[in-house]
Amino acid sequence: MQILNNTDLQPHPSPSIADRDPFLVIENVSKVYPTSAGPYTVLDGINLTIQEGEFICVIGHSGCGKTTMLDMVSGFRQPTTGEVRLENQRITQPGPDRMVVFQNYALLPWLSAFDNVYLAVDAVSDAPRAQKVSLVHEHLALVGLTEAADKLPKQLSGGMKQRVAIARALVTRPKVLVLDEPFGALDAITKEELQEELLKIWREHKVTVLMITHDIDEALFLADRLVMMTNGPSAQIGEVLNIPFPRPRSRSRIMEDPEYYNLRNYALDFLYRRFAHDDD
Repeated sequence: MQILNNTDLQPHPSPSIADRDPFLVIENVSKVYPTSAGPYTVLDGINLTIQEGEFICVIGHSGCGKTTMLDMVSGFRQPTTGEVRLENQRITQPGPDRMVVFQNYALLPWLSAFDNVYLAVDAVSDAPRAQKVSLVHEHLALVGLTEAADKLPKQLSGGMKQRVAIARALVTRPKVLVLDEPFGALDAITKEELQEELLKIWREHKVTVLMITHDIDEALFLADRLVMMTNGPSAQIGEVLNIPFPRPRSRSRIMEDPEYYNLRNYALDFLYRRFAHDDD
């Protein structure tokens, strides 16, 4: 794995992040599945250290094991070798300290927006009902859905459904927010609106974010670091780009910066030239 800190391309991370103790650690992780043709290695020797409060984006071709890596952080799968640790505790199962937002929303269709969010906080908290109800209203307001609290998922747009999913994930006050292409199914305008909202929420809640995306522009706008995966099988972390743009970020301002296009072209070259699919 190569971590790019060359100042001709980008600067080192800010000391406020780089000097912190490791928060989330993926150490020597491999994932192998048995098949009729023999062992199939999805991930091979993954190492990544994430500091508390960082926003990390992961990109790579389909099938390179991005979701498998996030599943191990979430506790849905276990590594074949290596381990994943959060605050020095090995992750062995799902927990409310790591909440996931999926691309397909994963809302219960028979429950209202309010009840979908309430279900999450009720599962992890013994607080009085009034306190949990207040938390749900607070988080629906956070994502701009106060007026839609009583609506069923079928009555909501795609963007509104994803707002409910984000509120549901945040209401448990997780330490890590895991996002698996959360905006991939949305139109361009809604996607940009939710990207802005996500950054606002991230700043306010100071939650650590690990997010899969196929959108390089999205990653450059959101992330502190961009983790670029090689192709599978036996996928690895090929390079890690430190994103230099100051926060809070303005989309128009960073897109006027020549460095934005240098980074964008570098990431495209990594994905589509050096690690392009071999179709022969």
